[in-house]
Amino acid sequence: MSSPDFLRDIVAQTRERLAHEPPADRAAAERAARARAPHALTQALSKDGVNIIAEIKAASPSAGDIVVDPNIEAIATDYKTGGAAAISIITERDAFKGSRDWIARAAAASGLPVLMKDFVVDEAQLVRGVAAGAGAILLLASLLDAPRIRDFIAYLDQFTCDALIEVHDERELERAVGGGARMIGVNNRNLRDFGVDLATSERLSQMIPDDVIRVAESGIKTRRDIDHLRRFGFHAFLVGESLLRQNDRAAAVGRLLS
Repeated sequence: MSSPDFLRDIVAQTRERLAHEPPADRAAAERAARARAPHALTQALSKDGVNIIAEIKAASPSAGDIVVDPNIEAIATDYKTGGAAAISIITERDAFKGSRDWIARAAAASGLPVLMKDFVVDEAQLVRGVAAGAGAILLLASLLDAPRIRDFIAYLDQFTCDALIEVHDERELERAVGGGARMIGVNNRNLRDFGVDLATSERLSQMIPDDVIRVAESGIKTRRDIDHLRRFGFHAFLVGESLLRQNDRAAAVGRLLS
């Protein structure tokens, strides 16, 4: 029996859903962009020291339910109190049970820049994300070639919205660099089988240009993990499930920073 390919299945569901959605509202995206600080995630992650992007997600294909019907405002406030630099929201609704509506709620509750994480394959998704209040949008190099990455970054620049280009292997990193990525996230989780290995960040760090903001994603649970990855040039860290499962999420963020 062949192994499951979660990424392929999720993208197929995404394309099917996009075919039935109404046209994206560019005017709404322009209004939302004017209402927030430009390139806020770049500013947040350019500060010295450790910068935590704390994630909100309800479920995942690998873990099942994580937080059923999450209290977005409470979680976002806890992350802010703990010292997070930004918040990530997984908005994919089928496999991750997310919602774009959570973006504005998290931003209003925390005042932090919000990164929208989804499986972006179409320009309309960028418009909808900006209109929903995202200050940054994740782009998967596994789904986009270098010219498409460059086009999407330029499109988001029209809305002063950042693009975090996520990679998992050397080929994807070449696409990201070739596409002019200014912010690269190395996902230690393989989105095809959801296996996790921090060595992915170690290996790919050697190929990331010095002027690019580096974000390590997935598999980060302790301050020891962060200190280890800092030796490879990372100073921003996206942490989700290990924070969400804590009773005191503010204290959990604080422990990663202390």
